[in-house]
Amino acid sequence: MCAFSVAACVLLARRLTSTSWPLQNAELSFVLISAAAYCASFGFRAIGWRRMFPSCGRPDRAGCLAACGAAAASGVVLPFRLDYLVKISVLRRLRGNALALETIVLSIVALGIVDSITMLPLAISALATSGPVFRAPLTVVVLFCVGCLGVLLAGHRLVRLPLVGRSRRATAICRRIGENIVVTRSMLVAGVLLFACWTSRTLGSVFLLLALGGGFSPTLALVILCMAGATSTLPITAGGAVAGMGATAGVLFALGASRDVALNFPLASGLLLTVAALTAAAAGFAGSLASRLRGRLVFPGGLARVGV
Repeated sequence: MCAFSVAACVLLARRLTSTSWPLQNAELSFVLISAAAYCASFGFRAIGWRRMFPSCGRPDRAGCLAACGAAAASGVVLPFRLDYLVKISVLRRLRGNALALETIVLSIVALGIVDSITMLPLAISALATSGPVFRAPLTVVVLFCVGCLGVLLAGHRLVRLPLVGRSRRATAICRRIGENIVVTRSMLVAGVLLFACWTSRTLGSVFLLLALGGGFSPTLALVILCMAGATSTLPITAGGAVAGMGATAGVLFALGASRDVALNFPLASGLLLTVAALTAAAAGFAGSLASRLRGRLVFPGGLARVGV
């Protein structure tokens, strides 16, 4: 499925632009820097997600990395945000079903809330430096991030909201979310890691724009990141990456970018992000497999099976 999506990006670039594929005339050194930044963002996200679990039952880093990479790669084609199911399935398989489904779901909810909060400084910067064209949508992004911050600060007090108290199910859900989302040292560390993830994505976009001849524009990269990130959260899209590419192309066209840059950048970005996601998934699976093999080669007492 992912290979089909990559091939579709190449064919679409040949159809709509003057290049045979999105990176045909790109500066190789900038492309490599962009790819490295995208790969690093998955590492930061995986470690940040791991911090969302209770300290007594956290999965290993390799499992989180494999789950994040597999979910991001599948999100290119899966509808209705089914990539979350991929993330849960991969983590439970690598973990050996030791983690309860509720624990994983709550960690994903907490990840989404903290993730939106860490985007707040970037969204404010984009709103302050962009023109009037994107003032309204960026304001919505900022308000959404502020709302997530309010949920975090409210914590267990969420159940006191009038709308929540009318439903027993909503009360139970908000109570569990409030108990799980508490401002702790681990949560703050996760926030720093997720901010590093967004920063890496921004740097990757900046260098990819340079590679494609779009010029050096951190503001443009911030606007693209915020708009694509907000669009990818919609559950009705064909996939987070597909929605993000469409939003990115719209942003570039609205800002007066040339047709080649406006179309090649989202395709190239989607291509690099998919490759980075697959790389992260492969690295995570390899790390998890290596960890299992080491566990099998050691006795409970810690002696290696040498000469047995």
